[in-house]
Amino acid sequence: MRTEREGVSVKRYVALLRGINVGGKNIISMKELKDLLEKNDYQDVATYINSGNIIFSSDISDTEFLKRHCEDLILKKFDLEVTLMIISSEDLIDALSNAPEWWDKDSESKHNAIFVIPPTTVEEVIMEVGQAKPEYEKIGSYGRVIFWSAPLKTFSRTRWSKITGKSVYNCVTIRNSNTAKKLAELCNNSK
Repeated sequence: MRTEREGVSVKRYVALLRGINVGGKNIISMKELKDLLEKNDYQDVATYINSGNIIFSSDISDTEFLKRHCEDLILKKFDLEVTLMIISSEDLIDALSNAPEWWDKDSESKHNAIFVIPPTTVEEVIMEVGQAKPEYEKIGSYGRVIFWSAPLKTFSRTRWSKITGKSVYNCVTIRNSNTAKKLAELCNNSK
């Protein structure tokens, strides 16, 4: 979504922070984070749940600049080195609209959206983690998002449930299907 503000093109983005507010570590208050971004010229800032999902508007179109700027702000304010991914609301909605037809369909399965943080590529992540074991899991991708589904009853047998032990784990941030879809919905509602 683009809007015009005083003749300047403004675009919506989602910042996906990795590894915060998990297991009592890397604690960041979403209210303080929202205030921090607002004080630094980000507009229409909203957060969603406590796991580091921020929706905001900016007239800056360079996502790498936005990423570095947000990471620097968090480091200065919270004294935490946090990696994050910036994805435009358009790209998030587009990716979810092009998710594989099997993704998020079976209530007896776990469904994740694995966001690949640049400069790492989807291909590099798949190469390191490996192809899905078709008898236990499915993967597909679109843009910078890898879609993964696995039945809960055989979850421990999947290859992709072990991504946390791979070096590329530091190059992704993962959201379950409910969170990913809610973020897209919030982006749509803010038009």
